[in-house]
Amino acid sequence: PTSPSPSPEQESRILRLLTLLLHCAESVSLDNLSYALTLLPEISSLSSPFGSSPERVAAYFSDALHARILSSFLGTYSPLSLKPLTLSLTRRISRSFQSLNSISPLLKFSHFTSNQAIFQALAYHDRVHILDLDIIHGLQWPGLFHILSSRSRPIQSIRITGIGPAAEILHSTGRTLADFAAGLRIPFDFTPIEGKITDLTDLTPFLPTDPSEATVVHWTQHCVYDVTGSDLAAVQILKSIRPHIVTVVEQDLSHGGDFLCRFVEALHYYSALFDAIGDGGGGGEERWEVERGVLGGEIRNIVAVGGPKRTGEVRVERWGDELRRVGFLPVSLAGSPAEQARLLLGMVPWKGYTLVEEGGSLKLGWKDLSLLTASAWRPAAVAEEEGGGAEKRVISESLAM
Repeated sequence: PTSPSPSPEQESRILRLLTLLLHCAESVSLDNLSYALTLLPEISSLSSPFGSSPERVAAYFSDALHARILSSFLGTYSPLSLKPLTLSLTRRISRSFQSLNSISPLLKFSHFTSNQAIFQALAYHDRVHILDLDIIHGLQWPGLFHILSSRSRPIQSIRITGIGPAAEILHSTGRTLADFAAGLRIPFDFTPIEGKITDLTDLTPFLPTDPSEATVVHWTQHCVYDVTGSDLAAVQILKSIRPHIVTVVEQDLSHGGDFLCRFVEALHYYSALFDAIGDGGGGGEERWEVERGVLGGEIRNIVAVGGPKRTGEVRVERWGDELRRVGFLPVSLAGSPAEQARLLLGMVPWKGYTLVEEGGSLKLGWKDLSLLTASAWRPAAVAEEEGGGAEKRVISESLAM
């Protein structure tokens, strides 16, 4: 379903709203904060979190600009890495992610493609240790449990280390996953870690010790809150762990550059995302929950907090380049993961989504704009070992014949 075309009056209103937002952002970028502040009342009067897609996205950008102006006047801001989440806020955010999973294929795309890449990487392993850098409710993992249990040589054990901001939600997630694994008769263990991976001082539990167990790292990135801490420290930890495979799902949105460029890119990106979630089929209470709890929070953090100059944090812009730099090689998602993603998009009722393969990664877009990129990586040394092991298996199987 799609919304009807806007009337000339609505188009004029949207154009005025866009012009005001850009003028306000330009004034902020020039430190003309007093003038920027005078534009906000009209922006607020033309926008609404319950209106059309442009009106809804403008409401959240207006709120973010107000927070940015206020923090700039005061000379204060709260970097994501230092701002603790309350339990009530964490619960609200987790509910919002559940709603997002219901009204959009964004999370399902992340889960399906990553699970297929992991499944293929575990073809010759009987045990798996999954390190999920932001597990939330663990919605991804029952699907992986199911396909692993259906192998001709079923998986012998699964253990998950789930990292997240709230111990209560982590323990609940662990119990849910344990019940699901028990139903499939899979030996399962769950270790909750409240915090971020870069808070850890001892990586010994994550280092491979059993040759039959493969370590998997999964990272679905967002900017509702800080998931890992320092990006560069997180990359070094991944290098130290030497996982069998790393699956990454990231937003196609820059968090670097000057304020005005970042604002314009974010406005373009979230306009498409609000259109996808609203006009693309989602609506009502769940849509509002997603936009308030996930997308609005991201917009506020990008506009009011984001940018290396304000946070002092160097952010990785292209994770593929950074992972290559520390010795990882790409694992192509062009086979079964791409087929699963196409199957998913064929089953959902929203017809504006697109899927593009690019250099072995998969990009999920809305109309002409890419929203998410899924990719998979493995250390070069692990790839060489895997290749040598495959050759030995082929020789062994030939001799057996």
